[in-house]
Amino acid sequence: MEKGKKVYEGKAKVVFETQDPDKYILYFKDSATAFDGLKKAEVSGKGVLNNKISSLIFEILEKNGIKTHYIERISDNEMLVWKADRLLVEVVVRNVAAGSICKRLGFKEGEVFDPPLVEFFYKSDELHDPLICVEHIKLMNLATEEEVKIMRETALKVNSILSEFFDKNGIKLVDFKLEFGRLPDGSLAVVDEISPDSCRLWDKKTGEKLDKDRFRFELGDLLEGYRKIFERIGG
Repeated sequence: MEKGKKVYEGKAKVVFETQDPDKYILYFKDSATAFDGLKKAEVSGKGVLNNKISSLIFEILEKNGIKTHYIERISDNEMLVWKADRLLVEVVVRNVAAGSICKRLGFKEGEVFDPPLVEFFYKSDELHDPLICVEHIKLMNLATEEEVKIMRETALKVNSILSEFFDKNGIKLVDFKLEFGRLPDGSLAVVDEISPDSCRLWDKKTGEKLDKDRFRFELGDLLEGYRKIFERIGG
């Protein structure tokens, strides 16, 4: 599958057309960003690891009946995906308090949420991805009522599948972000990526942070954490 015209370039990925109008190539960059892009760096090898980890996770989800845009990994830095009309809603599932929710609501890092907490955010760089509720989603026509239901149910299924998977590999799934889009056949699917850039993953025994928080807060070598994740999940 050959790359065509560049469709979009974000902080961590570039999207390219292919000769098939229903398929795109997703290229994973070595860029690391945090705090709305205020902190930036180039980390050689990051794109390869994120592509491989995300590909493995998408394959696990597909095997467990979760519809995604993933088709196959076609190179170290690239995956082939179905074209999707992305919804401007980010769905975050939290199993343990960490990150923004501690700052917003005063939770102490490490507090367990039982059942898991599902939050929605408006995907807008200009507005810094604000927290929104279901009523906001309806009012702003970001998704239909049925799509909101599917997103929430799918996010919780993904959480169940990945929590068990990571736990077996000595990793605690603290929280993660999902994005959704409408595929060419009109169905709703998980899109973008699922990687240490979009998940918080802690060592189950030591509590060591293996995800992008290493970069955000200078907690250690970013690639070392990502490599540990990749090796543990079968890379």
